[in-house]
Amino acid sequence: MPDDTLQLVAYAVAGSLPVVLLGILILRAVSERSLTASMAVLVLIPTLSTLAGIVAVSGLMFSRQFARTAVVLAVVAAVTLPAALLLGHRQARKTVWEKQIREQERVAERSRRELVAWVSHDLRTPLAGIRAMAEALADRVVGGADITRYSEQIVRETDRVSTMVDDLFEMSKINAGALHLDMESLDLRELVDEVYAAHRAGAARSEIELAVTQPGNPVIAVVNNRALGRALTNLVINAIAYTPPGERIDITVGRGENDIWIRVDDAGPGIAAADMPRIFEIAYRGSTTRSPVASAGIPTGSGMGLAIAAGLVAAHDGEITAANRDRGCRFEIRLPLP
Repeated sequence: MPDDTLQLVAYAVAGSLPVVLLGILILRAVSERSLTASMAVLVLIPTLSTLAGIVAVSGLMFSRQFARTAVVLAVVAAVTLPAALLLGHRQARKTVWEKQIREQERVAERSRRELVAWVSHDLRTPLAGIRAMAEALADRVVGGADITRYSEQIVRETDRVSTMVDDLFEMSKINAGALHLDMESLDLRELVDEVYAAHRAGAARSEIELAVTQPGNPVIAVVNNRALGRALTNLVINAIAYTPPGERIDITVGRGENDIWIRVDDAGPGIAAADMPRIFEIAYRGSTTRSPVASAGIPTGSGMGLAIAAGLVAAHDGEITAANRDRGCRFEIRLPLP
């Protein structure tokens, strides 16, 4: 056993330093795998290095005093190690949560930038048309039947701008988490009948057959009539926009063992594989292979219909999916059983 201070320090360093170096190597090996394991190693390094230093200073003489010190260090390790594991687990969860939040913020920021760019582009087109036609009417450049035609076109373009503004307001409420729905028990067959009646004439003008298939028994779900009706309406409008004349759109309602579903099957060109992951993003229209068809006064939409539908379905604790069929595309809403 060393007598003077310098020898004491030298023996303590010689005993504890290898443990510290070994702990650093272990820490580097586990740091990228588990934060909990890293916290445990950090707690054990000073405890074990202290014990190793005491062993080196004592000259491997295990006296009564050494035994008492070892017991104290063992108790300290037994107390601090579980606390370190708990803190490491909580810190790991917090780190993962913060990473997810940052990723969501990046996605939301990208979505906002795309939305601003889209709004500035798509609103400029109808507004420019309205201004040009209004100036022509004011300057009396047109007359006779053209006055009626220009007036009707102004009304259509105004309705289109109004729809975009309404969609923006709805989307802002969904993104801000300010959408609060009053739920009630409803037979989904009635909801489907309302949407069918509202859009049957529009589909007929586009030379598209709109058909409904429903079970004989009630399909009861706890929903908000207006919100779910809006979601289904957006899916039907989307189907009409992408379905060529002479084809058919099917709306089907059913009840499974664990949920309730509503399907909208169109006969359009389908969705490209590259577009499928982003089909429910704001203002995302995808590639030109699935370009909306504007005919018989049917507008091409605001570009937010599917995003709004997804948000409204999510507010019902439901899920909306899109998938290609052999011919056309299927959008499906699934709701939990009441």
